[in-house]
Amino acid sequence: MQKLIILLLIPTQLAVAQDKILLEDCYKLAKENYPKLKNAEIWQKISSLKKENIKTGYLPKIEVKGQATYQSDVINIDIPVPEASIPAVPKDQYKAYAEINQTIWDGGLTKVNTQLEEALLKDNLNQLEVELYKLKEQVAQAFFTALAMEKQKAVLEAQKTVLKEKLETVRSGIENQVIEKTESFAMEAEILTLEQKVIQVQTGKSAALKILSLLTDKDIPVNSKLEFQEPSVTYGSNILRPELQLFSGKISHLETQMEVLEKSRNPKIFGFGQAGYGKPGLNMLNDEFDTYYLMGIGLSWSPFDWQKTTRQKQVLQLQQQMIRHEQETFSQNIKILLSQQKEQINKFEKQLEKDKNIIDLKTKIVKAAESKLENGTITSSDYISEMQAETIAKLNHELNKILLHEAREKYEIILGTDNKNGLDENSERETQIKEE
Repeated sequence: MQKLIILLLIPTQLAVAQDKILLEDCYKLAKENYPKLKNAEIWQKISSLKKENIKTGYLPKIEVKGQATYQSDVINIDIPVPEASIPAVPKDQYKAYAEINQTIWDGGLTKVNTQLEEALLKDNLNQLEVELYKLKEQVAQAFFTALAMEKQKAVLEAQKTVLKEKLETVRSGIENQVIEKTESFAMEAEILTLEQKVIQVQTGKSAALKILSLLTDKDIPVNSKLEFQEPSVTYGSNILRPELQLFSGKISHLETQMEVLEKSRNPKIFGFGQAGYGKPGLNMLNDEFDTYYLMGIGLSWSPFDWQKTTRQKQVLQLQQQMIRHEQETFSQNIKILLSQQKEQINKFEKQLEKDKNIIDLKTKIVKAAESKLENGTITSSDYISEMQAETIAKLNHELNKILLHEAREKYEIILGTDNKNGLDENSERETQIKEE
């Protein structure tokens, strides 16, 4: 919850020095650019207004009233009293008065209603935290797609440079009438093919960067250099997803609702008073306008509600059980995803080991083919075929490296370890779930 307020108050600047884009900066900017983030401040204001209204429960309630009445009949004392005259009660009566009611003790209802409002605010902010966390996967996918395109472009450009150098050698042989003129055609065609592939990967990178720009609301040039800090994956770490905070908060919210039900059953003590001016006043036998007042203290309590509160509490307890079941299901699904992601990481690590051996062998084959091409024992088409095989091996290696980085980053996202700084000590103990 504190992180949401910090995001609103402290903007993060995207590192664009030397066109360098950092993954962590993209995460922060995507959160800041999320439209619903502004709701955090609105919820804070709404909660503050509601709590101020709750506090008015202990403020005096004042009502001003007035009335004029005419009665068809009144009390008449028809008893003769010697040397005395008993006035008649007037049939027309008038009064204007103010009533004051002051809560002395409401059974703790005001305090627990304030706690309930705080729990509701926490639920809303936790829900927003969950939505913000889902942005990370979108950012990571766009970032690593662009990075993969960038690395593949570098391989293709390197291969094109080598091929151009060999083309010059072939052209020199053609001029010296050592090599057939048609031998240069295959190389020229392959250079054009590489240039087409460069355009394709450049377009792919541009598309991924546009998505990243939309998520971060920052213009990211196509020639930007993408960098990230390699995550140190620790298997068996505690799961610290914001969803766990959300589940915990909902359970606490229902617990507070049960407290509200309990407090609402407590007796209420209040003071009251009335001051006014009327005809008659409190003396009904005085047929004159007069001022008056009265005051007192009262008690209200409903000792029996026919088990209504008990049943309402049982409903809330059942809802808590449902949320706990949702939490268990969520935790189980996270553990399954972590297990699958761990296998992905292991797969790419093994593939990278094989990639190195494959590239070494392909490079040796290309060097041997270079010598044969210079000696005229193979055609340029044969050389290009070997070079294409080396290029594919290098492209696969670069792609597998990016996929490994992405798999490790995704493991951390699933685990939620980057969210641990947003939890306080107590909530962290409540929401940690050990990966099995």
